[in-house]
Amino acid sequence: MADTPEFLEPDVVLFMHDQALKEYGGTHGIKNEDLQHSALARPENRWHYAESDPPDTATLAASYAYDIARNHPFNDANKRTAWSCCILFLRLNGTLVQVSAPEAVETMVALASGAMEEDAFAVWLRQHFQD
Repeated sequence: MADTPEFLEPDVVLFMHDQALKEYGGTHGIKNEDLQHSALARPENRWHYAESDPPDTATLAASYAYDIARNHPFNDANKRTAWSCCILFLRLNGTLVQVSAPEAVETMVALASGAMEEDAFAVWLRQHFQD
């Protein structure tokens, strides 16, 4: 079995959310703490309860991004927080992503709106991994 990835702690996600608000503005606060906990637990659950091979880091990062962006646990900055958590998770686990800011924004909007599915987002991430 592969090494267990380093998952994101809730306080780190709250820090990332606060940073997004500091940088770009928005309404502070958590709209629904249960949705936040659900979004943060899902990547770990996917890892620990995989029926065959454990999911790769792109799949787990996509899970963070999808759940934060779609669950809307925060009053504002859900897509920004989803993106930064996705990138942080990958970085913590040894993967860097190279993508332009406009493409990242466009992709996160598509993911949050349902125009892009979680699996497609994982494929998109893998296409932007740095060697």
